[in-house]
Amino acid sequence: MKAMILAAGVGERMRPLTDTTPKPLLEIAGKPLIHYHLDVLAAAGVSDVVVNVSHLADQIVDDLGDGSRWGVTISYSLESRPLETAGGIKRALTLLGEAPFLVVNGDIFTDYPLARLLDFQLAAGRLAHLVMVPNPAHHPEGDFLVSKYGVLQCTRAGDCALTYAGIGVYSPALFAGMTTDVLTLRPLLDAAIQSGLIGGESYYGVWHDIGTPERLAEINALY
Repeated sequence: MKAMILAAGVGERMRPLTDTTPKPLLEIAGKPLIHYHLDVLAAAGVSDVVVNVSHLADQIVDDLGDGSRWGVTISYSLESRPLETAGGIKRALTLLGEAPFLVVNGDIFTDYPLARLLDFQLAAGRLAHLVMVPNPAHHPEGDFLVSKYGVLQCTRAGDCALTYAGIGVYSPALFAGMTTDVLTLRPLLDAAIQSGLIGGESYYGVWHDIGTPERLAEINALY
């Protein structure tokens, strides 16, 4: 299975750090965030990784190179302007191929075992399988529910919801109906969830969304 790391965002909430450094190159314990993902993917046997880039793209390309440092081949999907999550994935489909692929947000820090998804088979008709985590303090309302059958459901007021971890397996078919180049994942997921086409799992290990300078400092203090 091929893997994609999302690394094109501007990181508005992370300013002023992201004025000069792309968010995936910000460091935890002296190591860029995106290096943690590449370490895990390489150790799991992934050979082909796609990285989308836009904001300060040259810095990411210069740092990662062709991927040989990790024993993988890195291909870059260049966006002249950030296309958001769904837009970025759709643009990269020519590099990802026709089979389901793994997607990881470049701005998370986690010990989730990505290897468990590399042989994951989407159930018949399913368009994606998402990893969900307990709601962090900055996102208390959550995103979706995971039913006892492993199917995602949209949240309703008062429900005990979970937050999308920024890790998932996606079928190219999820993006087939996109009519715009710039789009977040949420509209596509909401529509597919209403039809029962998105699966999911809950994870309760280490997971952090590195969204602000304050959260970055807090996590560095932990590690």
